[in-house]
Amino acid sequence: MPIKKPLSAFVLSALMTLGVAHADPLSYARYDQVRTSDLYLDLKADFGHKTLAGYAELTLTWIDPAARTLVLDTNELNIAKVQVLNPNGRWSAASFMLDKPDAEKGRALRIALSFQPQKVRVYYRTAPSAAALQWMSPQQTMSGKRPFMFSQSEEINARSWAPVQDTPAVRFTYSARIEAPAGMRVVMSAENDQQSTGAGGWKFKMAQPIPSYLLAIAIGEIDVRNLGPRSAVYAEPARIDAAAYELADTEKMISAAEGLYGPYRWERYDMIVLPPSFPIGGMENPRLTFLTPTMIAGDRSLVDLIAHELAHSWSGNLVTNASWKHFWLNEGFTTYVTTRIVEKLYGEEVAEMNLQVEQEEALASLPSIPAAKQALITRDADTSAASYTDSGLVYPKGAWLLRTLEQRAGREVFDPFLRGWFDQHAFKSATTDEFVAYLKKNLLDAHPEVMAPAELDEWLYGAGIPASARHAASPRLAALDAQRSAWLKGELSTRDLNGKNWIALEWMHFLNDIDGKANATQLRELDQAFALGKSGNNEIAYRFYLASIKAGYNVREPLTTFLMSVGRQKFVVPLYTALLKNPGDREWAKSVYAQAREHYHPVTQGSVDKQFKK
Repeated sequence: MPIKKPLSAFVLSALMTLGVAHADPLSYARYDQVRTSDLYLDLKADFGHKTLAGYAELTLTWIDPAARTLVLDTNELNIAKVQVLNPNGRWSAASFMLDKPDAEKGRALRIALSFQPQKVRVYYRTAPSAAALQWMSPQQTMSGKRPFMFSQSEEINARSWAPVQDTPAVRFTYSARIEAPAGMRVVMSAENDQQSTGAGGWKFKMAQPIPSYLLAIAIGEIDVRNLGPRSAVYAEPARIDAAAYELADTEKMISAAEGLYGPYRWERYDMIVLPPSFPIGGMENPRLTFLTPTMIAGDRSLVDLIAHELAHSWSGNLVTNASWKHFWLNEGFTTYVTTRIVEKLYGEEVAEMNLQVEQEEALASLPSIPAAKQALITRDADTSAASYTDSGLVYPKGAWLLRTLEQRAGREVFDPFLRGWFDQHAFKSATTDEFVAYLKKNLLDAHPEVMAPAELDEWLYGAGIPASARHAASPRLAALDAQRSAWLKGELSTRDLNGKNWIALEWMHFLNDIDGKANATQLRELDQAFALGKSGNNEIAYRFYLASIKAGYNVREPLTTFLMSVGRQKFVVPLYTALLKNPGDREWAKSVYAQAREHYHPVTQGSVDKQFKK
């Protein structure tokens, strides 16, 4: 459509990267007509009713001069009224309607306008069942004194606690004022003032533009410890010391990443270790990464999770997938960058072990994933999430593609290429086609021997891992494999295993490879020799419990404690699934879940509920 007035460079850039093919099928927003440039939230937290209530003020950049409707994404929001800012500076009421609810996308909020206002306010209240928010009772926290609430907005759940254009194609700055009960701290994915008391409300400002899925909030009994000049950790008081110890290398990680991919552009890198019900390993909310407490092992052996979330500061947060179809641009890139950070900090030997375990777990997952879902991306039009590829496989497969390009081009060529991708697309949303165009122009045109078009297509659109892929091979893991093989055959006794000298990655590799192969006697001997059932490393404990369930070795006592205290989906869903497959464990699993369910996040509850219904 014709454009009748000059547009800013930002809007022109947005138009150039938008295009009809980039429309996000998971959002109702017409961001080809108007885009949110800034968001202000003024909300009060009510723990008694489990709601946030107040208003959202959106600053708008209009693209289509003829547009007279603002469409926002909502889910279970109770909308009280909508106001628009008039040219005379006064606010007046605007007409609005909510579409019928859609199970996946929620409801479109359609605001009718007689002109194109610069600002719109939506007064609303969230539902107690808001998909993004978990409201925890005091009994579900470490101290048992005060309740706790936290958000998880990715992928499309920001709309359950704020009326926004809920798509990664739209970026905006934001600020907020949040009222919370006395004795509780509020933190957000924004500038957090450690000295604030919350008098007059907790105030926040995020100066860098973010997509809606990076909106984040937590409220509770929260303490803070500084780790370095630009990093700190927040956690419940009873966990803060352990968290600070575990995350002591954070500042080194930031410097290592900067040395590879350019300056850290978010000013601070703070983290919050959430209660155990947090359903995932980590969420890369800018300025305040959300972390599971399961990464606290007491020996800093699981800090590759921190490296992963930090890596998102470049891949994902800085350069964002334009829609969730292009998810591999976020997670495949981040997984690759994670290994590079780990290598720089902990050495090539540890990085190679990490890479081998990652690749082996990817290959092991293939039989359970339909072939059509094994691509990094499909050629289908982006009209429905039903055609998206497997969201777990894109992590290692995307990283494997980048690793292949790096190995063939050499780091002296590949590293500047990848940094250029981040620099040239900073604070923008991108598609796979845009990456392919960048790859051809900035690498393959000058070095066509690195990868032929047919092989690139196989990586992007084909099933599985291409046969041309080079597999990581760690000498240390090769030696371990020889021991494992002899042990499984009964040729090597349990006491002669070198387990006391293995690091966490080696134990993870060993347990992965005996899962479904070792018998109950062997699992009991392992437990007696190495106390695996009591391991403080949750990655090791989880794998040991899983192998034990399948072998018929009784681990019910420590497993009960684990399932009652850990809410990470990666762990609890496979464990319940394994228990339900064993007729002798089904009733016991039901009894444990009946007690544990209330401690899990709603997302985790839904995933486990599905297993029980099968």
